[in-house]
Amino acid sequence: MFLLAMRSIRHRPGRFLATLLSAFLGAAIIMTFNAMHDTAGQRGVDAVSSDTLSTAAGVVGGYGTLLVFFAIASTLTVNVRQRAAEMELLRCSGATPGQIKRMVVGEAVAVALAGAALAIGPAMLGGRALLEVFQDSGQVARSVEFEFGPVAFLTGFDITLLAAAGAAFLAVRRATGRRRQRSRARTVLARAALVAGAAAVTSTFVFSATDAALMAPPAYGAILLSVGCALEAPRLLAAVLDRLPFGGASGWLAVRNLRERAGQLAGILMSLILFTAVATATLTMQAVESDAVTSSGAVKSVDAKNLETLNLTVVGIIVVFVCVMLVNSLYAATSYREREFGQQRLAGATPGQVLGVVGVEGLVLTAVGVFFGTAAALAGIVPFTVVRTDAVLPEQTLGVWLVVVAVAAAVTMGTGLATARRVLRTPAVRAVASAA
Repeated sequence: MFLLAMRSIRHRPGRFLATLLSAFLGAAIIMTFNAMHDTAGQRGVDAVSSDTLSTAAGVVGGYGTLLVFFAIASTLTVNVRQRAAEMELLRCSGATPGQIKRMVVGEAVAVALAGAALAIGPAMLGGRALLEVFQDSGQVARSVEFEFGPVAFLTGFDITLLAAAGAAFLAVRRATGRRRQRSRARTVLARAALVAGAAAVTSTFVFSATDAALMAPPAYGAILLSVGCALEAPRLLAAVLDRLPFGGASGWLAVRNLRERAGQLAGILMSLILFTAVATATLTMQAVESDAVTSSGAVKSVDAKNLETLNLTVVGIIVVFVCVMLVNSLYAATSYREREFGQQRLAGATPGQVLGVVGVEGLVLTAVGVFFGTAAALAGIVPFTVVRTDAVLPEQTLGVWLVVVAVAAAVTMGTGLATARRVLRTPAVRAVASAA
């Protein structure tokens, strides 16, 4: 099975580009921030600098690990679903489910290994630049020198390879497992995340306006609520589709396609919900905190600067990963519809009408993801603002929200339409024949 996995990669490398990109970015981020552990562990580093570097590595490294797993899982899930016919042929040829799982896991590990190796150079440059940012802000002493050591190297490779292997195993298991069991487990996890998120948000009112940890409960609560909504993405999408007022051929066909592909589009919708909630909540609460400190005339402490840097860095990482996940998932899902588009054109649809269907689908996905992501974000923003400033909804919310929505819409609509336009360049007859 390992030889078959290597042969599959050599003969069709294009199908693994999305996984390679996810592994590359994930390993680069993990090694960049874990290099701060190596830097902090050098002799002669003062306690304040060491604490700043270790905190950044620990917090962002944890987020990076989760994002690496979700990014690779998203691309591998699409890959496995599109290879259903190939896997069925392998089963008919005598391959067991265990052998197929080992083949897919072997492919994922090989691609992740290549991505992690390619990420070493960029991670070194990124780690050096990150240290300079901390030094420029006064959080780390100028005398501290950058070190890229075993912690960065080993965590980058280990986490990326483990994430790839685990994501590949789960992707194959989802593709071959029982739908009812998966649905029940997803529902239990979603409800648990929603309950935990609601509890975290409510606990915000226990803190005072000057508590250093005030931002933690509403931020984590918003994240958990968005995770709960994201896990229920197929059901949420189905519920919304039943109430859409779209008319015309393009609108009707788009709603029909979305309803039939709700399970396949869950990964895209999950990314949109998480991105909207985390980016809106974190950036808005950080803006409220900064304005409150400025208004009081106080000077930001090192801990406050660390928190601000971490918040902005985490949001930046999430933006990058979500964009990668959306682009990869949308590109793979839209490219796979070559035969579908060809059949529509042979039935009389014009390229403009096909693009109209894709555009409506992207609009619906964006609207649903932004709606539930915004709801989760507001659940954290409002309690934080009430405790911190006695207001209800901060004035910074609208500006941040518009930027977040613009990015989400641009990535979703842009990738879908650009990929569909490329697919439509293939003549309809050839598209149907080659995909048959």
